[in-house]
Amino acid sequence: MAGATLEIAAAILYLCAFVLQVMTVRGNDAQATMKSKPSRSLLTLALAAMALLIHLKLSFHQLVGDSGFDFSLLPVSVALFAVINLIVITSCLHQPMHNLFLLLFPATALALVVSALYYREPAATRILAPGLGAHILLSLVAYSLLTVAALEALFLAYQNRQLHQHHSSVLMRILPPLQTMESLLFSVLGTGFVLLTLALITGFVFVEDLLAQHLVHKTVFSLLAWLVYAILMWGRFKLGWRGKIATYWTLGGFFALMLAFWGSKFVLEVLLSQPTSG
Repeated sequence: MAGATLEIAAAILYLCAFVLQVMTVRGNDAQATMKSKPSRSLLTLALAAMALLIHLKLSFHQLVGDSGFDFSLLPVSVALFAVINLIVITSCLHQPMHNLFLLLFPATALALVVSALYYREPAATRILAPGLGAHILLSLVAYSLLTVAALEALFLAYQNRQLHQHHSSVLMRILPPLQTMESLLFSVLGTGFVLLTLALITGFVFVEDLLAQHLVHKTVFSLLAWLVYAILMWGRFKLGWRGKIATYWTLGGFFALMLAFWGSKFVLEVLLSQPTSG
């Protein structure tokens, strides 16, 4: 009960930070608003940081129990949002990534509310070997970074569309220049791709009996995502891919990765009622 109360409290804090960000965006001149009212920006970050601290504590207690680890759908989903928020909020200290709050915070609040309503501590958990732990940690951080990249790609697609249609919405005035957005996108993508590569390598080394664990479909979609990202990185550095091409490939890779992670867990745990290992 206490855990559910804290989840609701964190969700409310995220939504308050979201509302403040919306108020900033809806100003008559968003850029001027950010400069003339730095207190609003600081308050947004403060609320987000408070929510994140609660969120991280909850995620740790859900994942790590007295008798082992719980890697079922809800606790892992909540943990993913915690890592994603940690990356975005800390990045905002030195990168113009506040725009991601508009998509990230409502989704995080929804995940926390769902967890508060439906999560039940399992009767049995598992002991985690060091090698498998490294694989899961790498996978978690890689997926989080590539989710951030997908969010950046959505804003980049919106920005490209507005520019081609010669529109100048309020949101456009707070987004960084297109070149900066693309640089941010590929910076996050590059790091996420490296970690995804390491996660796949450690998975092949330390995860045994993939077929017996019903993880073959997860492996196939993960490899497909890796291939999409590899082609995208090659196209960026060899052919100078950018704009729509970069956006489509980024979202395509993320879709495959989403099927690998959430799709496999949903099928196994909800439809087939079988536990997964990570």
